[in-house]
Amino acid sequence: MAAGLLGKVTRFMSTPQGRRLTQQAARRVQAAAKDPATRRKIDAAVSQLRRRGSGGTHR
Repeated sequence: MAAGLLGKVTRFMSTPQGRRLTQQAARRVQAAAKDPATRRKIDAAVSQLRRRGSGGTHR
């Protein structure tokens, strides 16, 4: 079932509407990355993930 869904998504993304959606999403991501508040949130999340990954297993 997952392969069927992936195929449908792949086919959609190759249509003009799918390409337009992809370009729109890319523009929004780039704009968000330039925003200082969003940049701080991203940096905080990356820092947290790095701290969590450096201590070995946490169970």
